[in-house]
Amino acid sequence: MGIIGRQLFFEQIMQTKEQIDIFGQNAEVFIGAEELKEKLDAGKKLRVKLGVDPTRPDLTFGHMVVFNKLRQFQDLGHQAVLIIGDYTACIGDPSGRSELRPVLSREEVLENAKTYLEQAFRILNEEQTEVVYNSEWYFKMTLGDMLDLSRKMTVARMLERDDFAKRYAEKTPISIVEFLYPLIQGYDSVMVESDVELGGTDQLFNNLVGRDLQREAGMSGQAVITMPLLVGLDGKKKMSKSYDNYIAFNHSAREMFGKIMSVDDETMWKYYRYLMLYDLERIERMKADHPMKAKKDLAVLMVTRFYGIEAGKAELENFEKVFSKNEMPDEMPEFKWAALSSAEEDTVVNVMAATKLFPSKKEVRRLIEQGAVKLDGERVSDAFAQLKSGEKPMVLQAGKRIFFRVVP
Repeated sequence: MGIIGRQLFFEQIMQTKEQIDIFGQNAEVFIGAEELKEKLDAGKKLRVKLGVDPTRPDLTFGHMVVFNKLRQFQDLGHQAVLIIGDYTACIGDPSGRSELRPVLSREEVLENAKTYLEQAFRILNEEQTEVVYNSEWYFKMTLGDMLDLSRKMTVARMLERDDFAKRYAEKTPISIVEFLYPLIQGYDSVMVESDVELGGTDQLFNNLVGRDLQREAGMSGQAVITMPLLVGLDGKKKMSKSYDNYIAFNHSAREMFGKIMSVDDETMWKYYRYLMLYDLERIERMKADHPMKAKKDLAVLMVTRFYGIEAGKAELENFEKVFSKNEMPDEMPEFKWAALSSAEEDTVVNVMAATKLFPSKKEVRRLIEQGAVKLDGERVSDAFAQLKSGEKPMVLQAGKRIFFRVVP
């Protein structure tokens, strides 16, 4: 090998190592790295699979962790394969939960899928994304085809999955349909010939089934990379709409900014790591600054990513005006008195609850008892205080984040 040949050879090795390091950044599990090295050294453009079952219309920052990883592959020149599970969305997959998830109609699934794609392309490069619906092959399968696929999995192997093993030990019912789910998800990998499959840690078993099925089909088994489940706003449970501890891609810039500012410091650093992809050394250096500054910077960065730099600056100015200078925001929801009460006079509790900005009247009373409610800047201490439909607007404030105006 000549000098130029050796130089190119070593450059290829370095490029491969750098790519593998990026692939493994923040990963919880990375299986099949050696096979990927061989493919990269051979100059192969990787097909990277991510499957999403559109069971809900909104994507959250929890989804962003794995979408960020897929975007990293795209930025390195590889092909993203986004599988919309319009077929698998109608099958129960607990994935760590103790019960079968609700079955949706095909119309609901397709409507959710439409919004998924609109939101996903805020993170992914659309031109480098191949979108596939797995109903394309499953609607063509016969019962015989499905039975043949079922032969490739044993009950003993299925019970290796943590949530199934736990439910079996507790004598909680497990349907045969649920047993089929990992096989069906895994078979997607055979159909799209993926080199890598991404997912959350709760998808490790299912992704490994895809690797096994590919090998049985005479293919090179896909590498499997699983990402941590992002903790929610409470700093404890994983981010989920079910726990109401989430930030959605479709939240307004103001709501997104405010929710980020509500997290504790430990959670904030996790968001820097998994959402902004800051490395640990950079995060450690940032900890020398006041955490409030770091949190404001994070909120600006995330709002900017979804709504642009001007929106990020505007929300920072609004936040500092309201929280640092104790001024009222320029914009707030506005309600007509007649929409909140049919009487000329009503209690603060009834008026506030009628806005639907609070979960219940009990919550409004609790806020008043804690001294968190103000009327035109003056604290309200009596839950039975009366409000009158006067000639001028009044502004009610609950805590530091909720403001609304009531007009005659």
